[in-house]
Amino acid sequence: MAPEIKYNKIFIDNEWVDAVSGKTFETFNPHDGATIAKVAEGDKDDIDAAVQAAKRAFHRNSEWRLKDASERCKILYKFADLLDRDAEYLSRLETYNNGMVVGLSRRMIGGAGYTVRYVASLADKIQGSTIPSDGDLFSYTLKQPVGVCGLILPWNAPLLMFINKVTTALTAGCTVVVKPAEQTPLTALALGALLAEAGVPRGVVNIVPGYGETAGAALTHHPDVALISFTGSLEVGKLIQRAAGTNNLKRVALELGGKSPLIIMNDADLNKAVPFAAQSVFVHQGQICIAASRLFVQAEIYDKFVQKAVELAKSWKLGDPALETTQNGPQIDESMMNKVLGYIEKGKAEGAKLLTGGKRVGTSGFYIEPAVFADVKDDMTIAKEEIFGPVQSILKFNTLEEAIDRANATNYGLAAGIFTSSIETALQFSKYVEAGNVWVNTYMQHGPQLPFGGFKESGVGRENGLDAVNAYLEVKTVTIAVPKQI
Repeated sequence: MAPEIKYNKIFIDNEWVDAVSGKTFETFNPHDGATIAKVAEGDKDDIDAAVQAAKRAFHRNSEWRLKDASERCKILYKFADLLDRDAEYLSRLETYNNGMVVGLSRRMIGGAGYTVRYVASLADKIQGSTIPSDGDLFSYTLKQPVGVCGLILPWNAPLLMFINKVTTALTAGCTVVVKPAEQTPLTALALGALLAEAGVPRGVVNIVPGYGETAGAALTHHPDVALISFTGSLEVGKLIQRAAGTNNLKRVALELGGKSPLIIMNDADLNKAVPFAAQSVFVHQGQICIAASRLFVQAEIYDKFVQKAVELAKSWKLGDPALETTQNGPQIDESMMNKVLGYIEKGKAEGAKLLTGGKRVGTSGFYIEPAVFADVKDDMTIAKEEIFGPVQSILKFNTLEEAIDRANATNYGLAAGIFTSSIETALQFSKYVEAGNVWVNTYMQHGPQLPFGGFKESGVGRENGLDAVNAYLEVKTVTIAVPKQI
């Protein structure tokens, strides 16, 4: 059964309101393209109202600013309890609006409470330092929240990204305005209700659904916003970075695209490497920024690996994401489906061998068979551009040095991985590959303690852990003159 749609309005000052314009937009179920609900369409006026609410909530005498760090922690712990309570509803809602298979959405919400509790526990670990100074001076530093933060969510993992960004900002003591992706606004709104239930004061968390060109642009240009955190495409990330310097100098935290390499050495355990390689590019229909979409396999095992990869791809279960046995659901919408199919056609046209999959399935919904390409060359489009779909591109290499150089020959640097039984090989690769996240004999392993972000055009800043909390803090140096004599 479809989950109940409890919230479809704008959330400002812990109240549900219509858009100032009165406009709404439709949100869809990727499984069949059917309309789920009409959602209030926020615009510049709504963003301004949300920012002003967040600004009031950040005032030095506000209820939020007067709370001790331990009190902020308690509120977020209550939020974690509510996530556990409503886990099944939230996972079903994510699947319904996003197309994420229910098994994956359950795993994400299953770990959400742990994530919130870990991040919240850092609230009273934010510390300055004392600094020896020349002369009769006493100096120390304070770490204080930056202010109102604009958090712009992606459509591929909206629930996870909301929890990561909002919890981190609140732990630091900031207030926030959240702009969910227009394709997937529903879980963000549901989470806003849980934060209010947990006791977050008015104005601390505000959520304005709407389009990037209107609501998103208004948020990134707003002069009272101190920081923008964005997860999404490289193209939009560049627009946000430019916008951040227009009306003030906002901080930016950008987690952008990837074209991540996964290296399979001759000595790798193929019983592990083949399934990990498939999972790393097929999971969530390939709609993940860290997808291992450039799979480099050493020459001596190339043919054997390709054979096993094709067999596994053919067995991948595609279907309704609400069913327990489904491994791959639909792409997010028709536009993304057609984009992925276009990349598959380019791969064939440029000489790569499509060994299985790559076709649309059915006429209802936005399903694509997992595709495996062999004989892929570095200069082919499918080896250079982020596809964001279930397309495995397998390239051949001879030496580790060659693999590292080819892995680094991209403007992206989000993630990388290697399968090998040699610790020396693993250490050399980990040292020289240009990526913010490196996995050895595994892939896509996360934790709230582990900093996550990219090199080069894959982003600026880090999510998770103390590195992420520090991004929401200003460092203030205080120097006091001390009398020479008592």
